[in-house]
Amino acid sequence: MATLTQSTQSMIDQYKNVDGMGRYIDVIETLNDTSQNILDDWSWMECNSGTKHTRSIRTGLPSVSWGMLYAGIPQSKSAKQTVDDTTGFVEGLSQVDTRQLDLYADNRSAIRSAEGRTFVESMAQELMTAMFYHDPASNPKYPKGLGARFGAISTSGAGAQIIDAGGTGSDNTSIWIIEWGFDGMSVIYPKGTPSGIQRENMGRQRVLDASGNPYYVEEELFRTHVGFSIGDWQRVAVVRNIDVSDMQAGSVDLYGFLRKAYYKLKSRRVTKIMDQSSPGRLAIYCNRDVLEALDALATNQGTTDNLTRLRWGEIQGQEVLTYRGIPIRETDAILNTESQVT
Repeated sequence: MATLTQSTQSMIDQYKNVDGMGRYIDVIETLNDTSQNILDDWSWMECNSGTKHTRSIRTGLPSVSWGMLYAGIPQSKSAKQTVDDTTGFVEGLSQVDTRQLDLYADNRSAIRSAEGRTFVESMAQELMTAMFYHDPASNPKYPKGLGARFGAISTSGAGAQIIDAGGTGSDNTSIWIIEWGFDGMSVIYPKGTPSGIQRENMGRQRVLDASGNPYYVEEELFRTHVGFSIGDWQRVAVVRNIDVSDMQAGSVDLYGFLRKAYYKLKSRRVTKIMDQSSPGRLAIYCNRDVLEALDALATNQGTTDNLTRLRWGEIQGQEVLTYRGIPIRETDAILNTESQVT
C-alpha cells in the first residue's frame, strides 16, 4: 500500500479538501484496508517484564504409572521451556500548517480529524504486516511475527502446524487460522503503558522548512507499542505455499488444505468458536484473491452439487462470512509474493 513521507500538507493538498464555497469535503479513502476492523480481533496482554513478556510453555506431560500395594510411585514432572517475546513501537506525526487551518476556521477540527484518520489507518496496516511478516532477525526494531515462528515445515513443534499446499518459487500466499487469547496468540505491550493506538494533541508547534525557515503547525502524535506472543503453537494453523496462479486457475484444492489446517487446531476441541466474548476466539485471515477463490469454489455447480462451504454468520452484531463457524477476515497485508516454505 502506498505511503507518503511528506510531513505537512501543501496548499494544493488543502484545496483538494474543500469545495468552491470553502466547505470541507469528506475524502474518499481509496487506500484504506480493512486492517482497523481486524485489530478488533486482537487480544491484548500487558508484558510481565518491562518491554518483553516471558512465558513458561509446557512442552511435555509428566509420566504416570499403574501402582501396586507396598510399591513406590515413580517420580516425574512436566517439561517446560521459557520463551521471551519483545515489543517494538510505531510512530507517526501529523502536522498541518496553521495558515491553512485559519483559512477554513469553520472546518478546523474536521480537517485535522480527517488527516488523523489516515495516520491511524497507516499504522493499522503496518501492524498487520508486522503480525504476519516482521522478524527481529532482519531488523532489531521489529517484534517477531507469525511468519518467523511458522517458517519451516517439520513433524513436531510449530512446523507441524503448517499445511504445505505445494507451491514453489516466490508467487505464493497463505491462509492463517489463529486463536486469540492467553493460551493462543496475544498482542503484548510494555508494562505500565496503555494498549492500542494512542493519539496525543501536541498543539501549536514551531517547525522549520527545507530551507531552515520557521513556520507554525498544529501537531498530533500517534504511537503504539506492540509485540506478539503465542502460548501454545497448537492454537495456530497455517496453509502455506499456495501457488497464486494455480489458485486463480482453480486447480488448488483450497478447501482440502483448509480442512487439514482446521484439524491441526487444538482449539476446535476445547473452545467455543462462535462466541467471540469467550476466551479462545478463532479467526481466519487471507487476502482478497484467496477469498475470491474460496467463494468461487463454494459456488454450487449443476444439480448434483449441494455443498455449502462458506456461510454467513452473526458475530457481535455484525454479519460475517464464516468457514465451520470461524469468521473469515480479509486483509491486504497477506502478500501474493511469499517464497516457498520448506
